[in-house]
Amino acid sequence: MDTVRQATHKDPAGSTQLYLRIAEIHDDVVVLKNGGMRVVLEVESVNVNLKSEDEQTALAYGYQNFLNSLEFPIQIVVRSKKLDISNYLGKLKAAGKKQTNEILKNQIGEYSEYVRRLVEFADIMEKSFYVVVPYNPASANSMNMFQNFWNFIHPSDTSSAFERRKKEFADLNKKLQQNVEQIEGGLANCGLKTRRLPTAELIQLFYGIYNPLTARNEKVESLTQFDLTDAQAA
Repeated sequence: MDTVRQATHKDPAGSTQLYLRIAEIHDDVVVLKNGGMRVVLEVESVNVNLKSEDEQTALAYGYQNFLNSLEFPIQIVVRSKKLDISNYLGKLKAAGKKQTNEILKNQIGEYSEYVRRLVEFADIMEKSFYVVVPYNPASANSMNMFQNFWNFIHPSDTSSAFERRKKEFADLNKKLQQNVEQIEGGLANCGLKTRRLPTAELIQLFYGIYNPLTARNEKVESLTQFDLTDAQAA
């Protein structure tokens, strides 16, 4: 077991990050190793059951028209995760410390513990809805089946690929923004509000996806440890 552990730590090729398609995350954009770029839009949910019959029909036709208007593929992601109330509990704890009235202080503490146990034992889940907007350069689109398979079995990144992505980023980002505006406009016509995830939230999102258990116990406090751009440049 010691030999296995030593080999794992010494060999960077064993890192899970090596097998991810993500190369860098910066400027609110996810950059893939093949040069492709992605923007993640968080979409506000709508309770259709609370709508009238006419509103439901209008919403369905609007969404149908939105899908028919697409000129490029998109990815719709529904993510379910256990409700995280750590920030809320932290605020309660801070309020309890500031409270001078012992009765109110004890009530805040008891309420905080009640809420924590309720969420823990009831296993309350929350859903988030995302639309991933892509843009792929010609070099990525022109890859054939064998090139894609070769990249799959040899997932390591190269300094030349990093430099190429760096040079192409500004131009490709403009074209990506056009796709983003089209998606935002189409969803707005359906009555759906969207919000583009910034760099920090993108890192937290993928950290939580690939480390679901760890992310619940170890929060991302400093993003310097996830500076993928510097890691790839090195």
